[in-house]
Amino acid sequence: MKNHCINHSGPARRRIAKGGGLPTLGRVAQAALLCLALGLGSAAVPQTLPGAASNVGAQLPNLGDGLDMSLAAERKLGDRIAKELYRDPDYVDDAVIMEYVQGIWQPLLAAARLRGELTPDMDASYAWEVLLGRDRSVNAFALPGAYLGLHLGLVAVVTSDDELASVLAHELSHVTQRHISRMITRQSEQAPWLLGAMILGVLAASKSPDSANAMIVGGQAVSAQSQLNFSRDMEREADRIGFGVSTQAGFEAQGFVSMFEKLQQASRLSDSGNFPYLRSHPLSSERMADMQARIAPAMVQTAPQPGRSTMEHSMVAARARVLSNTTVDALRARLVEAQPQSLARLTGVQQAGVLYAASLAAVKQRDFAQAHTLWAQLRDLVRADGRASRLVRLLGAEIWLAQDDSARALEALGQVTPAERALTPASASRAELFLLAQVRQASSPQRVTPSLQTWVAEHPLDASAWQLLATNLSAQNRVVESIRAQAEVSAAQRDYPAALAQLKAAQDLIRKGAARADHIEASIVDTRTRQIESTVREQALER
Repeated sequence: MKNHCINHSGPARRRIAKGGGLPTLGRVAQAALLCLALGLGSAAVPQTLPGAASNVGAQLPNLGDGLDMSLAAERKLGDRIAKELYRDPDYVDDAVIMEYVQGIWQPLLAAARLRGELTPDMDASYAWEVLLGRDRSVNAFALPGAYLGLHLGLVAVVTSDDELASVLAHELSHVTQRHISRMITRQSEQAPWLLGAMILGVLAASKSPDSANAMIVGGQAVSAQSQLNFSRDMEREADRIGFGVSTQAGFEAQGFVSMFEKLQQASRLSDSGNFPYLRSHPLSSERMADMQARIAPAMVQTAPQPGRSTMEHSMVAARARVLSNTTVDALRARLVEAQPQSLARLTGVQQAGVLYAASLAAVKQRDFAQAHTLWAQLRDLVRADGRASRLVRLLGAEIWLAQDDSARALEALGQVTPAERALTPASASRAELFLLAQVRQASSPQRVTPSLQTWVAEHPLDASAWQLLATNLSAQNRVVESIRAQAEVSAAQRDYPAALAQLKAAQDLIRKGAARADHIEASIVDTRTRQIESTVREQALER
């Protein structure tokens, strides 16, 4: 998935209208087509320097002012679309990759707040969530209400967190400047529910091209497609603000340059469809020249984040490559890359990525002996790098867990030292918690319950954590609590009717005395039922 959308025109648009077009994996990948309905894409090009925002701002006015669409209305539209993305089989919540992405995303949000780009009202009203898609194409996109999508294909090709930050910062700036709302407002005659239906029709293209085709090529949809493209002024504004946000967050300005160089090289090689990013972010000589002019003085002003690890990024990118393509041939190719004669030609950083990918590929193929051999090589290679060592130990626990050896998986988790945990972002403990919950599931689920409950209390919209808690409580025969946790999964995924049905089922069990539940849990169920009922009624009225 990606925070940039695709600006189709000419042959590409005609190809999509016929039900064909982009090579994608599932409906999540089709979300890149949102630009057809909402014009959500643009290139991540730096357009300003830290400390110079006021001067550039005088030349480029805030194009997000004077919008008719409220923050709440845009969020509701985004919720409806996100609900479908959560259901898509290509949606993936990998704790290791997500913690790495959040380690980039959260500093960008903090910098945007500090600069005043992200206002308190916008901060409170929007979702600010990043969703991962198991798609190999290099793409990302932004949705109404600040939902951002990121394809694993993009994570796999960037060579540093600075490059990934350049992409996320540009899209973040489209959101903070309310460009998405401006595009929607241009189609003021279209009711929000109709816009949502158009987008969902595009998302369904990979499942049923014929039915999606009817929605995409309908008169109103075609009108929206032709009128909802970002303007050049909006692109320049997102460029300059995104550049300032990224550098103020501590990411190197060079990340913008190297990302553009990748895209420029792909463009010269005639993009075959693996780089939808190029279609949504066409490279122009003007933008390239402007970027080069701004980058040199900005590089001396960047304050890099302490402790960032190139090996860590190499391994996260390797994980994305494996998870995005688990076919037998692809997994075998990862193992071939790790043969001694191939490794010898690579740098240490490259070797770390190759060995990590090969270890994970061996696990997917249930070849645990080879997985452990490759893992040991990787451990010895990264021993001096704290961040990288932590990821390797987590991988070791994952290998033992796949073998159903809980004792050794726990031992591997225990080897992640407090000092290594301190090197990671606040959300990093999520990966360890999720592994621990899976390890404890069969033998002693009650031992991890308090940690899961604490986590969901602090992260109430973490659907995966709620799902782990629901399974954990079910294993303890705590039926009502388990059902309530499952309802929270549905609520976190914006499926409020399903959440309401589950809460009502829990109420029925409590009334009949068919399952044990204390007074506090019963009160929580009643309160959440009333809250979800109110949300469902509001959605019904909006239709």
